[in-house]
Amino acid sequence: MRRKIGFILAGVFLATVLAITWMPAPAAAAPINLNYANFPPAPTFPCVQMERWKKEVEKRTNGKVAIKTFPGGTLIKAKAMMDGVIAGTADIGCLCMAYQPGRFIVTNATALPVGFPNATVASLTLWDLYNKYKPEGFAKVKVLTMFTCAPANIYAKVPVKNLNDLKGLQLRASGGVAQVLKALGATAVGMPQSATPEALQKGVVKGAASSLETLKDFKYAEMCKYVTMLNGPVYPFAVVMNMAKWNSLPKDVQKVFDEMGPQQAVWTGTYMDNHVNDSIAWSKKNHNIEITVLPKEEKAKWDKKLEPLTGKWIADAKAKGLPAQAIVADIKAFLAMYAGQ
Repeated sequence: MRRKIGFILAGVFLATVLAITWMPAPAAAAPINLNYANFPPAPTFPCVQMERWKKEVEKRTNGKVAIKTFPGGTLIKAKAMMDGVIAGTADIGCLCMAYQPGRFIVTNATALPVGFPNATVASLTLWDLYNKYKPEGFAKVKVLTMFTCAPANIYAKVPVKNLNDLKGLQLRASGGVAQVLKALGATAVGMPQSATPEALQKGVVKGAASSLETLKDFKYAEMCKYVTMLNGPVYPFAVVMNMAKWNSLPKDVQKVFDEMGPQQAVWTGTYMDNHVNDSIAWSKKNHNIEITVLPKEEKAKWDKKLEPLTGKWIADAKAKGLPAQAIVADIKAFLAMYAGQ
């Protein structure tokens, strides 16, 4: 009888082993697929940061998240970005707040002429400003990060060392930069960046005001030998996510996204600043450009000319019920802290 029981147990054991051996392995969980829309061409810095963020998220989540990117407005156009993300056309989108100034009043205040020295300081200031005030314009989305371009500076065919040199000078500019140039006495000429090289060659404009990576990227250093450091306006950007999609993410994935918010702001600002420094070095080496840093007394004259722009923003924002003076004071305080002043 014992022998019979032994054979039965052995058979059961063998059957169990065979069943385990032939049991199919559990299928790996499918990744969470997200799409990310951006509006400028792929080589530009908003898209470079997008690709870096994608790779970093996929790495930090161990492949749990997979992101497909859409540069160049192929999924959502620039001015439709926020509403497209809210509607779910894209899970994530990158937008330039300057395109809708009335919608993003608080964060667009970083485009005032406060004198940001670089994109890193400006990006961290923008991130802190958003987190302090949590503006209503972002209530329907999850904000993943924010950053800015580098400050606008002047490059021209003639030296610009004082306000007299700037008076009536025709310079290509757009948005807040154009307002700054007008306040300083220059003639701001609006045109696409792509049309500027030809306008410089034909003498339609004598220079431009923009972030200085364009000296190399658009070869402006070949024609504009004189650079004046204005530390002018920056353009603020935000990366936002559809709220329903955000709420559907596992907590560990949300934690990765939240941790990367300030880190991505720093990474993008640093990337932008390094790109600018490389452009300046290239321009000096290959085209012998001359850089003017305004003396303290002259800079004070320029700043005084620009004060009404900030004053007007404060009056307009206050009329809309915003704590305008506190917002500007916070921007200046964050700037000083991050610049180590």
